[in-house]
Order: sequence, then C-alpha cells, then structure tokens
Amino acid sequence: MKHVAILGSTGSVGTSALDVVSAHSEKLCVVGLAAGENVERFSDQVEKFKPSAIAMATSGALTSVQNRLQEADIDVKSASFGTEGLIAVATHPDADVVLCASSGTAALEAVLMAIDAGKTIALANKEVLVMAGGLVTELARQRQVSILPVDSEHSAIHQCLQGQADADIKRLILTASGGPFRGQSGAALQDVTPEDALRHPTWTMGAKITIDSATMMNKGLEVIEAHWLFGVQPNNIDVLIHPQSIVHSMVEFRDGSVIAQLGIADMRLPIQYALSYPERWDGHLPGLDLARCETLQFQHPDHTHFPCLKLAYRALKGKAELPIALNAANEVAVEAFLNGELAFMHIPTIIERTLDARDLMSPMKIRTVGDVREIGRWARDFSNEQVTELELKQ
Repeated sequence: MKHVAILGSTGSVGTSALDVVSAHSEKLCVVGLAAGENVERFSDQVEKFKPSAIAMATSGALTSVQNRLQEADIDVKSASFGTEGLIAVATHPDADVVLCASSGTAALEAVLMAIDAGKTIALANKEVLVMAGGLVTELARQRQVSILPVDSEHSAIHQCLQGQADADIKRLILTASGGPFRGQSGAALQDVTPEDALRHPTWTMGAKITIDSATMMNKGLEVIEAHWLFGVQPNNIDVLIHPQSIVHSMVEFRDGSVIAQLGIADMRLPIQYALSYPERWDGHLPGLDLARCETLQFQHPDHTHFPCLKLAYRALKGKAELPIALNAANEVAVEAFLNGELAFMHIPTIIERTLDARDLMSPMKIRTVGDVREIGRWARDFSNEQVTELELKQ
C-alpha cells in the first residue's frame, strides 16, 4: 500500500489523481490533502478519502471546511492553512509519495521540505522546477529522492528513457497540441478574448495553464522542466506541434532511433504511472485504438506569432535568475489578460520587457528559496508596471 499526499486536490490534476486512487484503492491510500479555497469540493474529498491531515489556502476556507466536517461527524488529526499547511501535508510522516498538483508558486517550500523528509515527489506543477530547478534537483540528489514527472509530455519521455543510457540520448522531442489558435496569423490574434483562449481543443485544464497553452508558453515552461528532470541541454530539447495529441513525446537516440509514447489524452494515465512506478498497474480507461487515429501530423512551432516559446529558451540559456523572472512575468501577464487589462498579443511583450530589464542587472546566484522569492517579487513589480503602461496606451 502506497500512502499519498496531494497538494492541489481540487484542481483538474488533483481530482484526476483521486480518480486513480479510487480505481486502485487496494494499492493507494490518501493520508493528506491540500487545496485552495474550493470549500465544497474539498469537503466532499475529505469525507470520501478521510485523510489524517488537511490544509487550505486561507484560514477562512479552512474554518468553512471544518464546520462542514463537524456537521458530517468527520474528524481529522491535523488541519492548517497557508504555506505552513502545505508543508504539513507534504511532510506527513506516513506519506510515501507527494503529488504536487497545485498551480502557481506557493508549493515550492512544501516540495523542498518533502524532499528533505525523503518523500518521493510526483510533480505536476511546472513552476517548481522553472523557478528553482537547481535547488530542487540538487536537494533530491543529496537525499536520494526520486522526482517523477506527471505532465503527459515528461511522463512520456520518462517512459521512453527506461533502460537507456544518458550518453545515448541525442535529443528530447516534446509534442504540443498547438492550442486553440494553431495556424492562425497575427491579424487573427489581435482581438482574442479570454473566452476564445480558454477553448482548448484537447485538454480540460485550469485557466492559467490553458492560456499558457494558447500562447505556447506552456511548452516553453516544459522545455525548462525537461532540462532539470532529464539533465539535457536546451539545444537538445525540441518542440513539435502534434494536433492529435496521441504521441505525447519522443526521444531520439544517437543511432537515429526514435522511441515515442502514445496514449489517449487523459491525465489519469501519467498520474497512475507516477503513482505506480516502477510498476505498471491495470488500466481503467479505454485503450488507444490506432486504427481510428488515421493521420498523425507534426510541424514546427510558429515562433513569429507565438514568441513565448522562444522567450523560454532564451531564459533557460541565460542567467540563472531569468527563468524565475520569465515565470513571474508570465503569471502577471496572464492574470492581466484574464482580467481584461491586457491584450492577448501583449502577453509576450510583458515577458520580453521583463527579461530585457533583468539582463541589464548584475547576475545573481540562486542559493536559497529567499533568493528565488526576491527575484520573483522584483519581476512581478516590474511586470505590473509594464501592464499599467500598456493599458494606458490602449
């Protein structure tokens, strides 16, 4: 029996993870759950899975959950909120695997504390490695802790690399659906609304990651993640648009062979693989019917109309603090776009201006979480100023 703690249990990945737990209740047990402020959904999850530790983002949300649980005569041993709550769930003494499915940057400290406590990390949160890949992977190496990818693309690469020598890897090939605006020109993108950008053709995800998919920043963040997860240099990580979302990613080896992982587009597959690893368990989803897949298409990304991917490569190849600035600027720009304060085409403008400004500053070594947070605060402040400036010009 594996004991699992889930950070971000009410989001799309978190709820899918609990589906996997339900399907394999004889092998998986939930000992901790943490979520944002979705009181109703979280209360239902706690009632069903009965974890011994829970956490919410705010004290108000936690109080509302506790009131609901009291009415249902359900008791939990540990209840907390905020960063301390995330850490308490992530370091639960009985947890074997911590699934980080929360969005944003709040879980960084919790993941580091979980690694320090010797927990296996199943990572679905992009920001943790984008912001602090060096800190996270070095601590995992020191503690001999595994970081198992949950993103479908990185899970695919992880599977393709099993039994292969690092020296034999020529390049990683991340696939991308292309989002809702694949193939559209600059003119068609001028008047994009949040509603337009939130209509992803393949995946059902949260708002932030869906907008990132529309701008191709999601794939840029995945390139940075892949660098830290697999120790592959930026020049050996490529991206191909694959609209069918059947081939989840590929690895090319030095002899010219390419190994790919295929499957239906359902996050429960990579989640189950991360939770079952190194074993494979029976599937509870329909298999892939290759005869019905028809054509599988691949094409190079359009860097002209979707420059966010190129900006991510620039950040990864540049100073150590640039990925932190990139991530923070992107979060500010996406939020401004969703709030109607920024045009869709200005999202990369905010990010590029922030990288330009940071490049003019003296390099900073990233030694602690405090360093990461300091750069993130600077980038958010600068990006917000740029949003205001562009808003005033519109």
